[in-house]
Amino acid sequence: MRFISQLDKDSDCYRRNRADMLALVDQLRALEARPMALSEERRARMEARGQITPRDRLARLLDPGLPFVQLHSLAGYMVDSADPETSVPGASVIIGIGFVSGVRTVVVVDDSGIKAGAMTEMTAAAFLSAQEVALKQRLPFLHLVESAGANLMEYRVELWAHGGKLFRNLARLSAAGIPNIAVLHGPSTAGGAYMPGLADYVVGVRKNGMAALAGAALVHAATGERANDRDLGGSEMHAQTSGLVEYLAEDDAHGIEIARQVVAALDWNKSLPERPAPADIAPPLDPEDLAGLVPVDYRVPYDMRELAARVVDGGVFQDFKPRYGVSTVCLQAAIQGIAVGIIGNNGPIDPDGATKAAQFIQLCGQSDTPLIFLNNTTGYMVGTAYEQAGMIKHGAKMIQAVTSVDVPRITLYVGASFGAGNYGMSGYAYEPDFLFAWPNATTGVMGGEQAAGTMAMVARAGAARKGQDLDEARLAKQSAMIAAHFDQQSDAFYTSGRCLDHGVIDPRDTRRVLAFCLHTCREARARRVKPGSYGVARF
Repeated sequence: MRFISQLDKDSDCYRRNRADMLALVDQLRALEARPMALSEERRARMEARGQITPRDRLARLLDPGLPFVQLHSLAGYMVDSADPETSVPGASVIIGIGFVSGVRTVVVVDDSGIKAGAMTEMTAAAFLSAQEVALKQRLPFLHLVESAGANLMEYRVELWAHGGKLFRNLARLSAAGIPNIAVLHGPSTAGGAYMPGLADYVVGVRKNGMAALAGAALVHAATGERANDRDLGGSEMHAQTSGLVEYLAEDDAHGIEIARQVVAALDWNKSLPERPAPADIAPPLDPEDLAGLVPVDYRVPYDMRELAARVVDGGVFQDFKPRYGVSTVCLQAAIQGIAVGIIGNNGPIDPDGATKAAQFIQLCGQSDTPLIFLNNTTGYMVGTAYEQAGMIKHGAKMIQAVTSVDVPRITLYVGASFGAGNYGMSGYAYEPDFLFAWPNATTGVMGGEQAAGTMAMVARAGAARKGQDLDEARLAKQSAMIAAHFDQQSDAFYTSGRCLDHGVIDPRDTRRVLAFCLHTCREARARRVKPGSYGVARF
């Protein structure tokens, strides 16, 4: 059926919601602009070396006019620096999925304009996430390399320990039959030398490309040998002597063109069935409404069907069991011609809602229908009546169904996503194929207000048990501190900075992003790869 919207765009509520949401979108864009501006400061120096900037490399690599979905644009925000006014997101790397010679490809670009592309803990986290996407979605992995290696000024042993996974994953990709390609634009030393070392195809750029386990300074300090970087690891040496480089490029632009030719030669889409172009039946309700439909305050209710009607084809969906477990919404619909099951929340999840969702998830598994989870819940219901109604066992059914279902899962945090409700709604720990957040999203074990209230009750009960008077002023101060602590950590920008999602998106881009992810998952399931016992070794 086609949903009949009840949204009043002339209301004060709509105008307030829209102003609040657009302010958050502006904040998102301002944060994303910080690494661009910082990297751009080194343009003149890079051009003096005959190089082009990291973002210009990316633009030359991608097919013009085709979509590119950036991942982890906020990685490192409020991690590498705790000051929200100066913290630079991006973790010195640009990551996304785009089209290279007509092939959907995971692309990682070292942002050498920021601290020479040195790697932090969150760089590693974002990089690992990109590798997992490439492995799961059977996409070529293409890395434009120019990095000073680990950022020793911010070194922690965890970075070294987790860093080994980057190399392991390159070997896993190759062994799984998924090609990984590196373009050596500049220095890649120490552990970074294994980025091209473990790639299947390496393009080295003359004069600037360099890979070595140790640069000249470290070699002299460690062994006393006086060497120069070009003899140690220049692209020319690797192309002629060591065999590390397969293709020698004259400059950055030439190197990128060679990489595009390598991808084209893979004929990576040969096993995909021919499909007619999807009929893009746009929703009749304007997606622009999404900025005013959803309240920034998750405690203010709205109907999740209003959101779905502005995302799905034609605004048409079939409502599954609408009178049962009414706070849990289950819909059958399509996005760009791909059938989907949508599960959303109109509040906390009660026993009936959990049972309904579990059945719906299993039905989608039976019909091999992708699932989309629209999170806006404070969790599973609590209280005597709900416990006696079997909340634990019914919630467990839903979590088991989410864990076991073998269909693509795409999760959006569009409001609250707290406690075990996050788990039942395919949150981060359940490894959905893609996970994005709206800028108003708030996630965690519970909200700040609830956490502060819980701790206050614990303090009062403890004082009463001991027969002591409670210092109300001190308790109020403690409650405010607890609420602020929880609320800061549940903020979408904060959690995205820790790579607990694939990125924060403008709500108005929801249909576009969902369609891109659905087509990516569909291709992955149709594509045949030829795994081997080992990754391709260089001899």
